[in-house]
Amino acid sequence: MLFNSFEFILLFLPITLTVFLGLGTLKYYRLAIAWLVLASLVFYGYWNPAYLYLIVGSILFNYGISRVIQRLAQNHESRSNIDDRAIESERNSIAKSHSLDSGLKIDEEDQFRPRFFLLIGGIIVNLIVLGYYKYANFFVDNLNAIAGFDVQLKTIVLPLAISFFTFQQIAYLVDVYQKKIVDSDFLDYCLFVTFFPQLIAGPIVHHQEMMPQFKQPAIFRPNLNAMTVGVTLFVMGLCKKVAIADTLAQSANPIFNAALRSQSLTFSDAWLGSLAYTFQLYFDFSGYADMSIGIAQLFGLTLPLNFFSPYKSISIVEFWRRWHMTLSRFLRDYLYIPLGGNRQGNLRRYGNLLITMVIGGLWHGAGWTFVFWGFLHGFYLVVNHMWRRILKQFDRFKSASQLSPLEQMGAIALTFLSVHISWVFFRAESFDAALSMLAAMLGLKGFDFSLTARLLPTLSDPYGINPFVMLGLAATIVFLAPNTYELMRHEKPAFETYEVSSSIQSGTLQWHPTYRWAIATSLLIGITVLHLFQTSEFLYFDF
Repeated sequence: MLFNSFEFILLFLPITLTVFLGLGTLKYYRLAIAWLVLASLVFYGYWNPAYLYLIVGSILFNYGISRVIQRLAQNHESRSNIDDRAIESERNSIAKSHSLDSGLKIDEEDQFRPRFFLLIGGIIVNLIVLGYYKYANFFVDNLNAIAGFDVQLKTIVLPLAISFFTFQQIAYLVDVYQKKIVDSDFLDYCLFVTFFPQLIAGPIVHHQEMMPQFKQPAIFRPNLNAMTVGVTLFVMGLCKKVAIADTLAQSANPIFNAALRSQSLTFSDAWLGSLAYTFQLYFDFSGYADMSIGIAQLFGLTLPLNFFSPYKSISIVEFWRRWHMTLSRFLRDYLYIPLGGNRQGNLRRYGNLLITMVIGGLWHGAGWTFVFWGFLHGFYLVVNHMWRRILKQFDRFKSASQLSPLEQMGAIALTFLSVHISWVFFRAESFDAALSMLAAMLGLKGFDFSLTARLLPTLSDPYGINPFVMLGLAATIVFLAPNTYELMRHEKPAFETYEVSSSIQSGTLQWHPTYRWAIATSLLIGITVLHLFQTSEFLYFDF
């Protein structure tokens, strides 16, 4: 079910919210949570009921593993409470046949080994399931191409949200192993995994971020202010998606499809198509992020911030602290740092960055274009860190606040151009199509509007907005307008995944529950309704 569909807006969301608040008002708190789990499963199963078994099976498996890990930890803690004299006696008996240190070391390893093996086993099983559905066809196709085999697999349909709920549960298992989680309630765990506002495309949340909120009785009662904030965020996000992102897609898709078919592209064609996609992806994902936070606010809940004006970043390092912020956090905490992070010298650090980003690219899709996109961003990060290191050695490094306006504009432009080039590989369906786009963008295939001129009648918005005007509008909003979190910062609709408060200008426009903002929101609703009759999936649904 799509957030931008009439079924969701007019039926599913109001019914789910009404029943949840009704049960909560009557103080049937556990029943309200059970209702929300059921509604979330219906939301997921609406796409394809056959895949409900996958998410339910994943929940049962991971919850079961987590419970065993918790019990082993509890047993270890109870054994460690033996009185001092018993411990001393045990040490003496061990020392008779072994050295004291080695005996204790072996004993401690025996206590911790089952928990560790369970954790690793649970992670491996999760990755095998994810790998089968997401990468089996990719692996077999490449094996056939390299080794000359003729292995054939049926086309495996990628289950919706499998990457997100898999990563979220891997993080849960690690947190349980590290004893960050002691809550083992099954119903709460089901809600943690399935909560529909963030199930399909994030944010990737931690258990301790989400579930303590459901212990607060206040969320089960209507909160007019939170609901006003939630509706406003939802409308803003919906407008971004249907009025801007989907309109830009009408320019991006034909041009990238032409590159895939090896049609001749010129400089102007390629830049129109690539910029249209760059801004389409921005508004598509930003819109989803706003809507997910807005829906959570309707239920009195706060999700982590997942998107914060990434095209205003002055470096690639900052870009990844603003784009898909919870995925960046996951890759940092559960991949980059376990690989060694920056603790083992600069060379190892750069290698860890490359590995992390290549895996991040592969997470986005089973294709060599995604792998190269990840490598490209890893390379960008390495160059960024090397450049910072050189500047610091010569005492020339400046923080964002120390840069002049001209220096900031130059840094933003360079970062945006680098990201923009990488999106060509992210969007193109083959390397040849990506290289064709880049060659045209470099002016190697002429400078006229040959393809665009032929496509122009079909590229315009259904209501007559020229694609170039749409690009200008999108760029103005991206680079000059405050984002939704900045508008509503005093309401705190999300908590910060990475610190962003320092990036907000004191004079930034602010939202208030006034008649003027109500009129502005009504206008956005009108614009949105005009574009709602042709629904499309969010781009991150494919990942």
